[in-house]
Amino acid sequence: MLSNLPLFLAGIFFVWLAVLTYFFWQMYSHYDKLTKGVSSKTLKSILEEVLSRMDEYKKDIASLQEYCNNLNTESLSHIKKIGLNRFNPFKDTGGDQSFILSLTDENDSGIIISALYSRSGTRWYAKKIKNGKGEEIELSDDEKKALKLGNKEK
Repeated sequence: MLSNLPLFLAGIFFVWLAVLTYFFWQMYSHYDKLTKGVSSKTLKSILEEVLSRMDEYKKDIASLQEYCNNLNTESLSHIKKIGLNRFNPFKDTGGDQSFILSLTDENDSGIIISALYSRSGTRWYAKKIKNGKGEEIELSDDEKKALKLGNKEK
């Protein structure tokens, strides 16, 4: 039994050496992948460079978020809803040649343009809208319908 002990210990030593070699090879391969394409830099210098760039990237992301928030706030006042209502206001003319066009933003503020067609000519009218209601003049039923049509298309 004692004569086999050195052989047994040598076997354990070689198995342990093989396990350590395997883990060392994995670590070396990973290190090689991290430093691929970099000639004279050490892993420490590469990691320091990455960390310094992270601060720059955080600042860039913060400025982009602020820019997006500003765009989002500004976009609330852009025309987003367009409603078109064609109708015939007079019995003596044929077809729906008159129309009402509503151009409003997210808060239903904007303008309504009305064109009334008759045999003698076309008359144009414009009204300001604020929060879905006429600012100076009350909206007609057809104008309210055009405003609702614009809200449906959103």
